[in-house]
Amino acid sequence: MKDNRVAKHKTNNFGELFWKAVSLTPGKETIAQGDNSLTFKELDDRSNKVANLVKSLGIEKDDKVILLMTNDYRFVEILFGVIRTGAVATPVNIKLGPDTLSYIANHSDAKVIFTDLEMKDKAVEMSKSSDQIKDLFVAGQRMNDENSLSYDISVSGMHSEYDTVQVEPDDPAMMMYTSGSTGKPKGCLLSHENKWWQARSNSRSLLHVEEDRGLIVGPLYHANALWGHLLPMLYCGGYSAILPEFSAGPVVEAIDTYKPTFMSGTPSMYSLMLAEEDLLSVNDVTSIDVLMCGSAPVPEELMERMQRTFGCEVVETYGLTEAGANVLSPRWGVKKLGSCGLPVTDVEIKIMDKETGSRHCEVNEIGELWSRSPANMIGYYKQPDVTAEKVTEDGYIKTGDLVSSDEQGYIYFRGRKDDMINCGGENVYPKEVETIILEHPSVADVCVVSTTHQVKGEAPVAWVVLKSGTQLSERELKGFFFDNGPAYAHPRKVFFTEELPVNGANKIDRLLLTEMTKDNIPQGLVGGRD
Repeated sequence: MKDNRVAKHKTNNFGELFWKAVSLTPGKETIAQGDNSLTFKELDDRSNKVANLVKSLGIEKDDKVILLMTNDYRFVEILFGVIRTGAVATPVNIKLGPDTLSYIANHSDAKVIFTDLEMKDKAVEMSKSSDQIKDLFVAGQRMNDENSLSYDISVSGMHSEYDTVQVEPDDPAMMMYTSGSTGKPKGCLLSHENKWWQARSNSRSLLHVEEDRGLIVGPLYHANALWGHLLPMLYCGGYSAILPEFSAGPVVEAIDTYKPTFMSGTPSMYSLMLAEEDLLSVNDVTSIDVLMCGSAPVPEELMERMQRTFGCEVVETYGLTEAGANVLSPRWGVKKLGSCGLPVTDVEIKIMDKETGSRHCEVNEIGELWSRSPANMIGYYKQPDVTAEKVTEDGYIKTGDLVSSDEQGYIYFRGRKDDMINCGGENVYPKEVETIILEHPSVADVCVVSTTHQVKGEAPVAWVVLKSGTQLSERELKGFFFDNGPAYAHPRKVFFTEELPVNGANKIDRLLLTEMTKDNIPQGLVGGRD
């Protein structure tokens, strides 16, 4: 059943998310970054200019447009401008390596890339890898060159009026690429209805009002900042200051400067901020009413420090790209330590036997979380078989995450069904890391497992077998990985061994290697090149 309570624009187009604020408070500031700021009317006008630019390129409904951008305020106007045309906005993780970016360029069938000066070189190589990409626009570039066009010059000549394209609720509005166990990302298609509901749901669940002021510290291409912060703030008519990147010290100072009432982040971010004791002693951080925390559970000690330092509520949330934020610790009623909360309104969940998925789990029994809501994805782009494996016939998404519930229905995250490593909010799959390490000419075999990390929560560790007669240091192998793979996925520790243990099925014994890692690093990792 469709959720008809979401206040949507007459076109159904999610690109009109902030249409009410444009009508009611056009002169109110909503986006700020450094010396740049936009009112709702200015954001609306600039989004329309982007839409006219996209239209002039011959982009049609359902065409894909890539955003490969750092935290630039122009990301916001480009995102909504693209969606207003009926095209599918596709934000891409800027930390991905060249091979993965090339794969996305080709798999997505994208025709245009929007980027900025910092990401220009990556974007140029990305565009060259695909015959379908015809145009590349660079925000901040003063003039056109042989490989790219100036975004600012191009958009300045466009009209600020645009007739937003009428769409059906189930038409795609966005595509977000998620990591896969094979190393090949999957394009997750999200509908206009999906995004309308999620913006409304997050705004109401967090009790946002138009007077709220947010501070965006995470990457805008990531769901935590994009869906957990930007969209609900725009929906409620609030304000968001955007920092170029997360750095603990500058974030503490920015809280004192911008006086936000709300911030969204991960446990690792908050842990690093709390380590800035000198800055915390001279900067006022008490303006915050709510800290939202996702991507990983919050340890008890960290929760207590957050509440004590900021003097605010801490709201834990659980979600995934394919199904949105579907579990949230309530701002009303009982909070339970260790729990990520209760299912969000209109979200149906069930906990199924993790082995067969054929039986509902009992209270306190660990099983796989299945979720059904208006936030569920359309499916994976050009991967119907993978979609069928992920989504049940009655519309539940199999999350792959292991949870339990208590008598009151509170959900407790217990781990992952597969071997995914959540490293500071980034999804790292051992197979992806292993594939890159095996490309080194001195490596004969490798197995990657997870270990605890005092900042990141968990991190990958590699057990490596070298080819006979070769030599390789940990530093050299890490350097090779940085040159060939995403930095966030690099192994934080490398152990060299004569052979990898196998189990009774003659497969590498990952469980034993995990226990061996714990024996070698009993206190967990901390520091290093992260």
